[in-house]
Amino acid sequence: MAPVAHPGRGAKCCETSLVSTRPRTTAVLLSLLLAGPVLLAGCGDDGTSEASATSSASTQAPSKDGSEESTADAAPTETVTVDAPDFVANTEADTEAASADAAVTVSAIRIGAHDGFDRVVFEVGGTGTPGWDVRYVDAASSQGSGDPVDVAGNAVLQVTVTGAGYPYDTGVEEYAGGPLTGSGTSAVTEVVWNATFEGTSLAFIGTTGENPFRVYALSDPARVVVEVAHAG
Repeated sequence: MAPVAHPGRGAKCCETSLVSTRPRTTAVLLSLLLAGPVLLAGCGDDGTSEASATSSASTQAPSKDGSEESTADAAPTETVTVDAPDFVANTEADTEAASADAAVTVSAIRIGAHDGFDRVVFEVGGTGTPGWDVRYVDAASSQGSGDPVDVAGNAVLQVTVTGAGYPYDTGVEEYAGGPLTGSGTSAVTEVVWNATFEGTSLAFIGTTGENPFRVYALSDPARVVVEVAHAG
């Protein structure tokens, strides 16, 4: 399928990116990462926020009036302040291998609404570099048991983080929160965490349809980033 262009964002100069080898994203993301700042949570105080939750407690983000509000279940809409290259993506499966020494645990999940796309961030801790397999599936089912998983949306994007380790091996507390929804998101309807099993961690992103998406990795801290283009 030919790539589809949508409005997008650049990546922050302080981030180190490990991009998928999928041909549709490599050249674009390398130029995108040099183009300008990206508004990712955890990267600095730049006036933006993403919905986030960790295994221990809900994080807090400032509301528009400066007060604190829980972001475990919803996210404020982020404000895009700079221009960026086109969002180039498609609906094909995106796979990247983990490093040989990878043993990581997903510790937090965040959702952010951006100009032309919605972003879901899976933050990990441990050793090595995580890999991934991200693709649309007909239905969500749990690892190991195969039981159906309820995910709000018209389509389901299955996110498998590879090179995963159990918390007692990595020393990192695993995300244990419930489903997340984003405030102001147009493509992502819900993110549902499932489980870690035999070296993989599984989550599902509910979307409004089989919209084009792209996947890449960031470091300091290590993150797997999934961006889903808005329809239209």
